[in-house]
Amino acid sequence: MKIADNEKMRQLMLSAPVGPLLFRKALPTVIIQLITVIYNTADTYFVAKISTSASAAVGIVFSLMSVIQAVGFGLGMGAGSIISRKLGAADEDSANRYASSAMAAGIGAGLLIMSLGLWQLTSLMKLIGARGNVLADACDYGFYILLAAPVMCMAFIFNNCLRAQGQTFLAMIGMTTGGIANLFLDPVFIFGLRMGTDGAALATMLSQILSCLIMGFLFFSGRSIVKIRPRFVSRRIKVYRDIVRTGFPTIARQGLGSLASAVLNIRAAAYGEAVIAAITIANKLYMLVRYIILGIGQGYQPIAGYCYGAGKKERVRNLFCISTGAGTVICTAAAVALYVFRVPVIAWFRNDPAVIECGASMLRFLCLAMPLMAFSTYVNQTYQCLGYSVGATFLASCRQGIFFMPLALLLPSAFGQTGIEMIQAWSDILTFAISVPFMIWFYRKHLAAAAA
Repeated sequence: MKIADNEKMRQLMLSAPVGPLLFRKALPTVIIQLITVIYNTADTYFVAKISTSASAAVGIVFSLMSVIQAVGFGLGMGAGSIISRKLGAADEDSANRYASSAMAAGIGAGLLIMSLGLWQLTSLMKLIGARGNVLADACDYGFYILLAAPVMCMAFIFNNCLRAQGQTFLAMIGMTTGGIANLFLDPVFIFGLRMGTDGAALATMLSQILSCLIMGFLFFSGRSIVKIRPRFVSRRIKVYRDIVRTGFPTIARQGLGSLASAVLNIRAAAYGEAVIAAITIANKLYMLVRYIILGIGQGYQPIAGYCYGAGKKERVRNLFCISTGAGTVICTAAAVALYVFRVPVIAWFRNDPAVIECGASMLRFLCLAMPLMAFSTYVNQTYQCLGYSVGATFLASCRQGIFFMPLALLLPSAFGQTGIEMIQAWSDILTFAISVPFMIWFYRKHLAAAAA
C-alpha cells in the first residue's frame, strides 16, 4: 500500500462530487459502526441463550462499556475534528501533535478506569443496577471489560484519527477484523469451553486487542498521513484542553448514555430481570439503526471539516442535506420493518414470554421516534466537527441527559412499566424538536452567505 498523500486527499475532499464522495467515505464508517454493533449484539444474542439473568447482566455492563467508549471515542473525536481541519489547512505538524497527544491521554485514562473499576468491582456493578442473580454474571462480564479498557480507548482513538484524515477504508479493516473474530470466539468460549458470561467478555476483550493491533500497525508502518509517535506528544495544557473541549460533546453524549442506561436498569429492576433483559434487547436493535446513522455522519464529518477549514461553506451545506436525506430514508425503512416484525425479532434473542411482551412493546415506541433520528444526529455532528463545541455539547446532552433524566423519573411513576418502555422514544422526539431551531440558526449564521 502506498504512503498516503495529504495533498491528494485534500483535493479529493475539497473538489470531488459531493454525493459519490460521501458514499465513498460513509460506507466504510457504516461498516465500522455495524461491527461495533456486532461486538455488543453478538454478546447479547449468545449470552441470552444461557439465561435471562445472564442477558440482563450484559445490559448492566453495557453502561460500563459506554463510559470506556465515552473516554476513548471522545478523545478520538476531539482530536479527529481538529486533525481534519488542520489537514484542510495543510498543517500536518499540528495534526501529528494532536493525534499523538490524544493517544497518550487515552492510554492514561484507560489505565485509570481499569484500576478503579477492578478495585471496587462488586460495588460498581451494584451501583449501575445489578441485583440478585444478575450480580454474579455482571461481575464476571465486567472483569474482562475493565481489563480491556486501555486497549479499547486506544482502538477508538486510532479509528477516529484514521477517519479524520479520510482513511476510512483502513479504519474499517481494523474494526471489521476484530468484529469477525468476536463472532467466532463468542460461541467457542461461551459454549465450547463452557465459560458462560466470562467467555463472552473474554471474546470481546481479545477482539478489541486484535483491532487495536491492526490499526496501530497502520500508523507505525507509514500507511497513515498522520503520525502517532512519542516525540509528538505535547507538554502544553492547551493541546489537551482543545482535544477535550472539541470532543466533549461526544464525552457528554456517551457518558450520559452510560448514566441513562444505569438509571433505566435501576428503574426496570423493580419489575424483574425479564424487563431488564427485554430493555437490553430492544435497545440493541434500536442501536443497530442508530449506529448506521452515526456511520454516515462519521463519513460526513471529516469531509465537512476539510471543507470548512478551506472556506468551502456551501459544500458543507450540501453535505448536510444529502446526509440527512439518506439517513432519514434508512431510519424510516428500518422503523417500518422493526415495527412489523418486532415480536419474532425479540423472540429470536430470548424466547421468554415476559421478555417478548416487554421488548416488543418498547420496540413499538422506539420505531415511532426512529424516523427523526438522522436529522438530530447530524445537527449535533455538524456543530462538533466544525468546532462549535458549546452548542454541540448541549445538543449531545439532550437525548440521554437533559430530556432523558426527567422522563426517567416521571414516566415510570405515571405509567409504570409502560413508562419505562417510552422513555427513550420521547427523549429522542424532544431532541429532534430542539435540533430544528439550532440548525436554522446555524445555517443563517454560518452557511447562508455561502449559499447566496
